[in-house]
Amino acid sequence: MEWIYLVVAGFFEVAWAIELKYSLGFTKTLPSLLTIIGMITSFYFLSLSLKSLPLGTAYAVWTGIGTVGTVVLGVILFKEPIDIMRVICVVLIVIGIIGLKLITIK
Repeated sequence: MEWIYLVVAGFFEVAWAIELKYSLGFTKTLPSLLTIIGMITSFYFLSLSLKSLPLGTAYAVWTGIGTVGTVVLGVILFKEPIDIMRVICVVLIVIGIIGLKLITIK
């Protein structure tokens, strides 16, 4: 169950990061509110996962999900540039996330 909590936390991290972009420096009310709600929800689920997962593993996976998700959505939603080096870096992050999952006992 702790891994499910961690994945949910990662998805909410992506959500609040995207909303943060839409908030335009907290000048737009709804995206700003959604950013704060997403942050709280993400931290809540991260805290649940930390009850049984090692801190280093959970934090790395959480930020990794957030990084990969925001890069992908940045390309899709905001037309951010994508090139082979960026793809390779994202793949390396995914490999690191999978590696941490595989070496964690829980």
